Amino acid sequence: MPGYVLDLRNAIKKATPLLKNIGDDLSRQPRSPGKWSPREVIGHLIDSASNNHQRFIRALFQDDLVFPGYDQDAWVTVQSYRDAPWDDLIELWRLFNLHIARVMEATPEQQLRKPRARHNLDVLAWKTIPREKPATLDYFMADYVGHLKHHLNQVVKPD
Repeated sequence: MPGYVLDLRNAIKKATPLLKNIGDDLSRQPRSPGKWSPREVIGHLIDSASNNHQRFIRALFQDDLVFPGYDQDAWVTVQSYRDAPWDDLIELWRLFNLHIARVMEATPEQQLRKPRARHNLDVLAWKTIPREKPATLDYFMADYVGHLKHHLNQVVKPD
C-alpha cells in the first residue's frame, strides 16, 4: 500500500474532530477578507475529491493522464458551501475521501507506476510536473493527498 493512502486516512481521522470543533458560526467566517471560509475550503475539498475520483478511475482505462479541469472558485460559489450545513459538509468530505483511499489502495501497482508521456499535470496537479516529463498515477494520487492536507492546515491551523 502506498504511504499516501495511510497518510490520507490519518489526515481524515485527525481532521474530522478538529473540523467539528470549529462549530457552526466560525465555519462561516473567512480567515481574512477575500479568503474562503472553512465551509468553502471543505466544499473545495469535496469538489477536488469528486473531480479526482473520476480522474483516478479514468486513468485505469486510458494511456494518458489528460483530464478536464474546473473553475474552483465558480464551483465553490455556485454550490453555496457557505450556507450548507457544517456537519453535512464534514461528513461528505470524510466519506468521499475514505472511498478515495480505498480506490487508491485497490489500484494495481502496474497502473500506479506506469509512466505516461501525455498528461496535463502541468495544469491540474497541486505541485505541477512539466508537460515534457512523464508522469505517473502514483504521483498524481500523492499530489492529491498533499493538496488535501495543505487546505486542511488552512482550516484547523490558520496562519
